[in-house]
Amino acid sequence: MRRQYRYYDLILAAFVAVILCSNFIGAGKAATLDLPYFGLVVFGAGILFFPISYLISDVLTEVYGYAYDRRTVWAGFAALGFAAIMVQVVIHLPVAPGSYMANYQQGLETVFGNSWRIALGSMIAFWCGSFVNSYVLAKMKVWTQGKYLWARTIGSTATGELVDSSLFYMIAFYAVWPTAEIIQVAIAQYILKTSWEVLATPFTYWIIGYLKRKENEDYYDTNTNFTPFQLKVDR
Repeated sequence: MRRQYRYYDLILAAFVAVILCSNFIGAGKAATLDLPYFGLVVFGAGILFFPISYLISDVLTEVYGYAYDRRTVWAGFAALGFAAIMVQVVIHLPVAPGSYMANYQQGLETVFGNSWRIALGSMIAFWCGSFVNSYVLAKMKVWTQGKYLWARTIGSTATGELVDSSLFYMIAFYAVWPTAEIIQVAIAQYILKTSWEVLATPFTYWIIGYLKRKENEDYYDTNTNFTPFQLKVDR
C-alpha cells in the first residue's frame, strides 16, 4: 500500500493554483521594470508568480521523490487543459443583449482571445520544463549523496527554466508580438525566474527541512523509473 503523507495533497493543490493563475492571468501581459545597469527590462507579468511552481517542484522531488512530483505535473497539465477548453467555450457562447455584456465580451476576447495559444505554449513548455527540472534535481541528489542542496535547486531550475522559456513565448506569441520583443521577453524571463530561485533559496531550505521532519521522509531516486508517461508511484 502506498504511503500516506500529511502535506502532499495540500502542496499539490497549491501547485495547480499557481500554474493556472500565472499562465492565464499573468502570461499575456508584457510589463516593464527599470533596473540599475540594465535599464528598461520587458518581462511577462506571470514571471512574478510562475517560479513558485518550480520551487514547489523542487520541494516535492527533494522530499517525496520524482514519482510524486510527476503526479503533480500531470495534475497541473490536466488543469491547464481544462481551463483552456472552458475559456474557449465561454468566449464562443452567444452574448446576452445589452451594451454591458457587449463590452464584457470584448474584454474577454481581448484578455483570453489568444488563450488557446497561451494554453498550448504553457502546457508544452510547462510539461517539458517541469520534468527536466525534476529529473535533474533527482539525479543530482543521488550524485551528490544529498549534499549541496542550493546547487541542486538552482541548477535544476536553471535547466528547466531554459527549456520552458525557449518554448513558451515562441509558441504563444509568435506572429502576435514582434519577434524581437518575443526574444527580449524570453531572455528576461529566463534571467529573472532563475534569479528568483536564487533569492528564494533560504525559504526553500526552510520548507524542505520542515517537511522532511514532519513527514519523516527524505527520498533518493536510486531505482526510479523516470519515464514521464506514468502516474503510478512504485512504493
